[in-house]
Amino acid sequence: MWELINAPQNLIFGVAIALMLLLGLLEILSLLLGGVNDWIDGLLPDSLTEPAHAEIGVDAVDGGALIRFLSWLYVGKVPLLMLMVVFLAVFGLAGFILQGMVHSLSGHYLSAWLAVPAAWFASLPLVRAAAAGLYRILPKDETTAITQDELIGRIGTVTTGTARAGFAAEVRVRDQHGQQHYVMAEADGDDALPQGSTVLLVARQGNVFKVIANPNDKMVD
Repeated sequence: MWELINAPQNLIFGVAIALMLLLGLLEILSLLLGGVNDWIDGLLPDSLTEPAHAEIGVDAVDGGALIRFLSWLYVGKVPLLMLMVVFLAVFGLAGFILQGMVHSLSGHYLSAWLAVPAAWFASLPLVRAAAAGLYRILPKDETTAITQDELIGRIGTVTTGTARAGFAAEVRVRDQHGQQHYVMAEADGDDALPQGSTVLLVARQGNVFKVIANPNDKMVD
């Protein structure tokens, strides 16, 4: 056992277990004192931490393979510090188990350049399964997710591009809970609505909203 742990090819797995223990202690302190998890989760992009944001159809704005991969791992749904503890534990144990099996069959350990990616890929489904279990049992905040149609009738601001008929621009709009959403919208008419314009969302076709110039200066985003 000590030969397995002390083998230089397995150093990174030992480091992962040691970091897991340190982060586990930090997680316990966070549960007792509060605040640490919230600060770390605050570093995540909004598309992972705000269900409503993701639901509004912002794939064209901030989607991508990385966001989908992190979401698949329940990043943003389970406290990030807790998820890091799970990953380090699973990754470290997977590496030691893999190297132990290889050594028992061949008498040698895999190079770290081979063992690390193999353990990483092998650990991902296990991390996701553990995160899914944690997600089911952890207490959840009351959701403020909304449907797309609930944004119709609200005032927004063109943040990127110029909204024209047939040409969508990015519009920032707040819902009734005060949460910001970034949607794609095109002008409902012949007017061009440049960046910085305040607009009224009047309709929706698929994931693209129809907007007009703000008809009332007293209505603000």
